[in-house]
Amino acid sequence: MQSIHPETTRIGWIGTGVMGKSMCSHLLKAGYTASIYNRSPKKMDSLVGMGAKPCSSPREVAQKSDIVFSIVGFPADVEEVLLGDDGALPGLRPGCVMVDMTTSRPMLAQEIYRRAKEVGVASLDAPVSGGDIGAKEARLSIMVGGDRSAFDMLEPIWKLLGKTFVYQGAAGCGQHTKMVNQTLIASSMVGLCEALLYAKSSGLDPATVLESVSSGAAGSWSLSNLLPRILKEDYSPGFFVDHFVKDLGIVLEEAARMNIEMPGVDLAKRLYNQLQDMGHGSSGTQALWLAVQSHKNE
Repeated sequence: MQSIHPETTRIGWIGTGVMGKSMCSHLLKAGYTASIYNRSPKKMDSLVGMGAKPCSSPREVAQKSDIVFSIVGFPADVEEVLLGDDGALPGLRPGCVMVDMTTSRPMLAQEIYRRAKEVGVASLDAPVSGGDIGAKEARLSIMVGGDRSAFDMLEPIWKLLGKTFVYQGAAGCGQHTKMVNQTLIASSMVGLCEALLYAKSSGLDPATVLESVSSGAAGSWSLSNLLPRILKEDYSPGFFVDHFVKDLGIVLEEAARMNIEMPGVDLAKRLYNQLQDMGHGSSGTQALWLAVQSHKNE
């Protein structure tokens, strides 16, 4: 492929949900043409309004693109939209690039890479962190596995989507890095909710407490961005509970394969499973507060 430029490089985008819609919009604003697909067509409307061309399948997206990006929900969705009979890979020509930005299984990323390489297509696993705010403000952290040459070639795209983009190694390494990220978030979310429970129970004003602790050693992205949502009882999704449970399941699967124990992740997953049972699978991860506070009098 020649060097990447808005006038010569055709973009494909599969998955226009909470994250994908904002991410694709940055490329459109930069002047790239984009062919897009989403299982729920209504979610493509705003991008179509910006000039994106809707397609009826991932394969059609690929046939009209030089680089295809995907960000969907679950590993099974990744398999379907990339490797299925009507998926992106069968529609790509040799020399094209396929970039999966879904948080998915490292072993699936390796399988996609292998199958893409067989037909002359470059494949990168490039999951992101930063939630809906990071996607809207192009401040995502992008963790990439695959061939270094493909990573380097896409630098103009990474700069439009994120604040940090780091090459992590061979295929699957981007996904492994995202599992490290989710492990860090899992325990910090439990700590955040327990800290709020303590503050409320001791009679403190949580907003005033936040002023003190957010700029100290306890400060974190979750504390600064998600605790204010909890205080407003805003549980709308920046990142779905169902998707986070999926991620923590992958962490525990990989941990078992590597013969290591992850007690913090195990606790977080059990609390998030309880949150699902409470009917909050489609809420944002900050809804964990509802599960943690439910244990107050037990």
